[in-house]
Amino acid sequence: MKALFRYAVTPKDRVAVIIIVSFHIVGLVGFIVPPFDAVFLNLVPWHLLLMTSVILYSHREPDGRFLLFALLIFVMGFMAEFTGVHTGWLFGNYTYGETLGIKLFHIPLMIGVNWFLLIYATGISMQRSCIRNRFFRIITGALVLVLLDLLIEPIAVHFDYWHWTGNSIPVKNYVCWFLLSALLLFIFEQFEFKRQSIVATVLLIMQFVFFMGLGIFN
Repeated sequence: MKALFRYAVTPKDRVAVIIIVSFHIVGLVGFIVPPFDAVFLNLVPWHLLLMTSVILYSHREPDGRFLLFALLIFVMGFMAEFTGVHTGWLFGNYTYGETLGIKLFHIPLMIGVNWFLLIYATGISMQRSCIRNRFFRIITGALVLVLLDLLIEPIAVHFDYWHWTGNSIPVKNYVCWFLLSALLLFIFEQFEFKRQSIVATVLLIMQFVFFMGLGIFN
């Protein structure tokens, strides 16, 4: 906890944190309350774009390298999902529903955005942690994302994010999620970004809060 607040929080950071926390809480309530859940499902792609805007806004010293990283993770995440859906080699046999919005080759464009958000938030959180060894940061970060996926999977199926053939989530999904997360976090480490504020860590925490909340109330 001490490491989380080791660096000064600027007014810019506070604005970003307020947006992240408030939109996740409002979204959680919207998903839980039946009259509003259909409306909030349609807002999921816009929520992801808003969180991306907040991350871009809060990143210290944004430059071409940061944009290259974002694009690289987006493309690699999208291509991994493309391979998974069309071959079953990665993750297992699954198809995407309508919740994540516009698709290209049956893959929502927002899934690449989501991979960027998750890898960036986890990478920054590991960077801010007490773990000094890069290898252990990568492994720990990948395990954190697997834990998050364990929370996401039943919720994703319930709210038409994606669906598994036979309604069974294969173990291969979690193995591939770990391996892909580790690869993308390894790429994150190569960029050696300047130490960032708590904003990305708050985003990661709120992802856990959001999906844990949905798991409890659904």
